[in-house]
Amino acid sequence: MAFEKFDLTGKTALITGAAGLLGIEHALALLESGATLVLTDISAIALDTAAQYLSQLCDPSLIRTAVMDVTDPSAICGVSEMLSSQGLRVNILINNAAIDPKVNGDHGVLEASRLECFSLEQWDLQVAVGLTGAFLCSQVFGSAMSRDGNGGVILNIASDLSVFAPDQRLYRRHDVPDELQPVKPVTYSVIKAGLIGLTRYLATYWADKGVRCNALSPGGIYNGQGRKFVKRLTSLIPVGRMANTDEYRSAVQFLCSDASAYMNGQNVVIDGGRSVW
Repeated sequence: MAFEKFDLTGKTALITGAAGLLGIEHALALLESGATLVLTDISAIALDTAAQYLSQLCDPSLIRTAVMDVTDPSAICGVSEMLSSQGLRVNILINNAAIDPKVNGDHGVLEASRLECFSLEQWDLQVAVGLTGAFLCSQVFGSAMSRDGNGGVILNIASDLSVFAPDQRLYRRHDVPDELQPVKPVTYSVIKAGLIGLTRYLATYWADKGVRCNALSPGGIYNGQGRKFVKRLTSLIPVGRMANTDEYRSAVQFLCSDASAYMNGQNVVIDGGRSVW
């Protein structure tokens, strides 16, 4: 069969930040391929909402949830031990958790700060979730994949901003002085570029144990942003539009399955061509 290598039946995948916009899409992608899912997130309420939504679309018996703080090693180890006690081996880890300041309407990036006054507290928090969390989860679940000889897959969710700097003109407001203009914060670029470095390191570290690691770098996803922002961004994208929420599913299926068995240490950028224009 043409798509036999995409089949994930019998495989268990754990997704961090699973209650977020892309987390749910990654879950749908793997459920479509037959995987058993362990959805993790720091918010029990958001996690329950996500699980209920997914259960309406897919087989509920394939969905499990676990509240997990990716910045807490003991919480990660606790989830690992719980899954082992249930006879589940994590074959696929998707490091998706992140704190991502969003664009709201035409009012720029919320919760973002200019470099001159960006707080150390926010730096530490965002790096802890988006980068250290990926390291800690890889340390726990990747180590387990490497020990029994069966290998596994780690997929780090980066961004097109892993390969170029944010264009701060996208967020400008005409009624705001230059020194107060909203910007994409420094942490986002640092974290996403850091994930690519982590990807390359992990790809070589356990390669002899059958553990592969790649990164997926999505471009901008349309999610109700304001008209001005969308117009500015789409003018930078050769295909002339932002991505739909479901347009990364096939890439996730490919990268998490045997269809990509010879791909290791790569950063797959899917951004409508923005990074090559």
